[in-house]
Amino acid sequence: MTRQFPILVVGLSAAEADCLPVSLRKRITQADLLVGGRRHLAAFPDVAAERLVIEASIEPALTRLQQAWATGEQAVVLASGDPLWYGIGASLRRVFPPEALEIVPAPTSVQLAFAALAEPWHDAVLLSAHGRPLAAIIPTVLAAPKAAILTDRRQTPAVIAQALIAAGMEPASRCAVCEQLGGPRQRVVSATLADLVTAAFDPLNVLVVWNDRPVRPIPPGLPDEAFSTEAGQMTKREVRLLSLAELALQPGEVLWDIGAGSGAVAIEAARACPTAHVYAVERRAEFIEHIHTNLRRFPAPNLHVVHGEAPEACYAWPDPDAIFVGGSGRRLAAIVALAQQRLRPGGRLVINLVTIGHLTEAVALLPSARVVQVQVSRAVPIQFDLRFTALNPVWIVVWRNGV
Repeated sequence: MTRQFPILVVGLSAAEADCLPVSLRKRITQADLLVGGRRHLAAFPDVAAERLVIEASIEPALTRLQQAWATGEQAVVLASGDPLWYGIGASLRRVFPPEALEIVPAPTSVQLAFAALAEPWHDAVLLSAHGRPLAAIIPTVLAAPKAAILTDRRQTPAVIAQALIAAGMEPASRCAVCEQLGGPRQRVVSATLADLVTAAFDPLNVLVVWNDRPVRPIPPGLPDEAFSTEAGQMTKREVRLLSLAELALQPGEVLWDIGAGSGAVAIEAARACPTAHVYAVERRAEFIEHIHTNLRRFPAPNLHVVHGEAPEACYAWPDPDAIFVGGSGRRLAAIVALAQQRLRPGGRLVINLVTIGHLTEAVALLPSARVVQVQVSRAVPIQFDLRFTALNPVWIVVWRNGV
């Protein structure tokens, strides 16, 4: 039976191999296979092992490591900092069980950044813009009093600063860029977001941002009169609250609002969950103007508005955890089909309908859905008393993916 050695995964600091214990260096020199980035491999020029450079794709390295594990070769993976924090550790755990890996971490770049700043970091949000779209992290930075962000050659401190200012963060917000951490070329630059917009830094850096006015969750329930709209066309407050409860949007989740109208549902959802990512599409130009007017009244930097036709306008959006469909029922079959295809497991589809014909179509398309009729009457004064005026009834159709 082939003896299987655990794959040794070693985190390196900027000081590279010089800081490693002698026993660990010895194990690296005895490896049959050495895997890592060019910079990491260059730290061990005298090791005679087979060398495999990790390029843009990790898959060739994973395949070769699986072969080494199966045949009893001694494999070593070299990484930066803690391999389990936005590093190769997550990729290795996709294909290897825990017992196949022996991980020896170094301090993360974020730990080193906060140490260089003498700044406590137990209350900081830790993020990575390395190879990730900025839209995925900007809402979290806006909602955090303190954030540390790994950057890369494209998502530089200047690019991130521009995005944060564009999303509404104060240009005078304090920040620091920490370069070449842990090595002889370490440098810490304290600045403001406005300062960073035109500045350049070493590609190996961590951006730390302090936010004195973090975005806080705002419970929904704005009065209908607060929104700009036409002819009263909007999801009324009582139905809006019930629909938002059914959508049950959570931090970090993705919501689609299809047929956003004046944007009341999308805006209230985005403000109630400022680290969620809300996407709204509306085909009518005049209502797009209303959405932007309402966003000026009630800012929601995590809301992305598209002028277009659903479902085509939704194809490029990230897979949703929740979808809201307004009351027109237009192109309902195509929208439901897309929702069934793209909703994540356990995702919620909530449809508001105002006609019996569209309700009949929705029930046929979603036979397992739950349907409720909402009939709201509002009190209005009459002389020295009150009477009640009924709003049009609305059917709320709720379907969960996989439930």
